[in-house]
Amino acid sequence: MTSVVGTFAEALVDFVEYYFGWLLNLLGRVLDVPLDLLGNVLYDTEPLILIVAIAAISLLVTRRMITTAVITAAFAIIHWMGYWNSAMITLNMVIVSAAVAIVIAVPLGIWAARSEFANPVIKTLMDFMQTMPAFVYLIPAVIFFGLGVVPGVVATVIFAMPPVVRLTNLGIRQVPVEMDEVAESFGSTEFQKLTKVQLPTAMPSIMAGINQCIMLSLSMVVIAAMIGGGGLGQDIVFALNRVDVALGFEAGLAVVLIAIALDRLTQALRDGGNGSELRT
Repeated sequence: MTSVVGTFAEALVDFVEYYFGWLLNLLGRVLDVPLDLLGNVLYDTEPLILIVAIAAISLLVTRRMITTAVITAAFAIIHWMGYWNSAMITLNMVIVSAAVAIVIAVPLGIWAARSEFANPVIKTLMDFMQTMPAFVYLIPAVIFFGLGVVPGVVATVIFAMPPVVRLTNLGIRQVPVEMDEVAESFGSTEFQKLTKVQLPTAMPSIMAGINQCIMLSLSMVVIAAMIGGGGLGQDIVFALNRVDVALGFEAGLAVVLIAIALDRLTQALRDGGNGSELRT
């Protein structure tokens, strides 16, 4: 038996579905585009070619031989264990989910940092989004979008946004007042001050938020397998149903290897590529 709160939540979902169903359908079609485009690259490219491409991207971003070797080895092990196709489905969902979350979250963080009216509202919303159990997001996602990859991406976006919003807000608020005053003294507009002073100064904090966003996206994508998201999460759910320790461990290890690779790449971006020369 549900209380008034639960009844209100159910009525709200029904209201959104009835009056904004057309918008949700449009959103689903829009999300299908990057999922299909990136999916075609990840699914149709030969694994060995893709591993070489990943190694090249890693070397370009990190400029560290050891880090590149670790990332390359991670994907090589996934291929060797036989989880390449599942890993690419998971990676596709993680990249699209994290990208959408970042596009939405960074402007929200900037707004929260620059508006004392919006800040408490956005912080309260982020508290709610961050503390709500991840499984709860799957229920309205299924109602609005049905089963499949798209509802998993939508639930992941909501779940992964808060760290980017919080750390963007924090990073901009921690910009020294003197730097803002210098920019104003040179006649900078608010937009110029934001793009030339505040965002570059806050970038380490923003990149830390993006790193956390990607890690949360990966964890949520695995959970989204329960509503047809597929990928490594589906292998884990299958192993759980069969109490198959070997399958569960291998699929879980593949998730860990992807997490390590993505974490190293985002850390390198946060550190600015670790310099201009290759290092071991």
